[in-house]
Amino acid sequence: MTTSVDMVLIVDLVLLTLLCLTACAIMLVRHLFAVVALMGAFSLLSAGLLVTLDAVDVAFTEAAVGAGISTVLMLGTLALTKRREARSPKLSPIGLVIIFFTGATLIYATPDMPKFGAADSPGLMHIVPNYIEGSENDIAVPNIVTAILASYRSYDTLGEVAVIFTAGMGVIILLGRRREDEYGYSEESAAFPLRSLASDDEIGKDKS
Repeated sequence: MTTSVDMVLIVDLVLLTLLCLTACAIMLVRHLFAVVALMGAFSLLSAGLLVTLDAVDVAFTEAAVGAGISTVLMLGTLALTKRREARSPKLSPIGLVIIFFTGATLIYATPDMPKFGAADSPGLMHIVPNYIEGSENDIAVPNIVTAILASYRSYDTLGEVAVIFTAGMGVIILLGRRREDEYGYSEESAAFPLRSLASDDEIGKDKS
C-alpha cells in the first residue's frame, strides 16, 4: 500500500513539474504555433493529473475540450495572424505583485485543505451523500455522473457549452471576413446569389 502511494506521489510531482515547465515555456516562446502546441500539451498533462486524482470524467473533458477543440480553434485563428508575436509584452510590476501575492496566499492555505480522499472532508460529508441518495429518486437516472452534470450542475454545463459555441462562432466569423477580404466573397452574395448576379449584369450593361 505504501509503495503504491509513493508511486502516485512521484507521478503527481512529475506531472506538476512538467506543468510548471510548460507554463513557463508558453510565457517565453514567441512563435505562436509553438505556443498552441504547448497549450495542447498543457491540457494533456492536466488531464493526466486529473486521472491520478480519480477524476476520469473531468480528465476526459479536459483532453477533449482543452487539447482537442481549443487547439483546433487556435490553429484556425493562427490562419488570420502572423506566426510570430509582433513584439514582446512589457512586464507590469503591479501584475507581478498580484501574481506573487495570489500564489503565496494559495500556498499558505494549502495545508488547511482536507487530505485527498479523506472521509471527513466537508464535500464527502454534506454534498456527495445528497447526490448519491437523491440522484435516483429526484432525477431517476442510474448514472450519478450524468445526473450531476445534467441536473445538479446543469447551469455549469450550459455555461461551458455556451463558451465553446461562442469561441467556435468567433473563429468562423473571423475566417469569413478574411475570405471576403482576399477573394471578394461576402455573406450577402452567398445568401442571395441571384441578386449578386443581377448586380454584375447591371454593371456590365453600364460599361457597354
